[in-house]
Amino acid sequence: MIEFRDFTKRYGDLTAVEDLSFEVRPGRVVGLLGPNGAGKSTSLRGLLGLVRPTSGAATVFGVPYERLTNPARRVGVHMDGLGFETGMTGRRHLQICAVAADAPRGRVDEVLDLVGLADAGRRRLGRYSTGMKQRLGLATALIGDPEVLVLDEPANGLDPQGIRWLRNFLRSFADRGGTVLLSSHQLAELAQTVDEVVIINGRRVFSGSLDALTGGGAHNLEDRYFELVEDGVHA
Repeated sequence: MIEFRDFTKRYGDLTAVEDLSFEVRPGRVVGLLGPNGAGKSTSLRGLLGLVRPTSGAATVFGVPYERLTNPARRVGVHMDGLGFETGMTGRRHLQICAVAADAPRGRVDEVLDLVGLADAGRRRLGRYSTGMKQRLGLATALIGDPEVLVLDEPANGLDPQGIRWLRNFLRSFADRGGTVLLSSHQLAELAQTVDEVVIINGRRVFSGSLDALTGGGAHNLEDRYFELVEDGVHA
């Protein structure tokens, strides 16, 4: 569903991501992990055609994102830091997105209910909390009823109850055959959700299951994560 092949992005003398390769298979939740500045957002933007790789490629359904017909019906996207028009209601925002995605009119109510915002749809976005905005971002990604979700730091601003809800939702989405790639700098947020992790710090330093990450339980999960990140810095 998603594949990175030797993906590299440089900005002048700065290498944001180097030789990143991994794939995300159908029905799986894969976490792209790394500290702030590790290249996670750059990688996702490269996948979505928002930046062009210096070399290598990132594809979805075997082709570059920009070659998809009506991509919102196939790939749902929510990028961290993407703002909303604060004077608009959540419902109106989704109605505009539904038109752009050529989604049925009734899809707006469906996704508001899915993300727990059914009672807040008519509230102006300037009155939404950070957690509510994250839920609205997920609703935006879901508006086209896509097969794949690409989510940048989706747990930011969520309280523990919201994080538990997100875990259950993404697990259910994957269990129904959907595919999820999400980024985070917090391993603890993803540990109960993901099937596999890809850890990067400018380049890939690990790719595999959480069990493989800990060596079958021989290492503490977070200690091993930080060890790999540090090794990536000094490699």
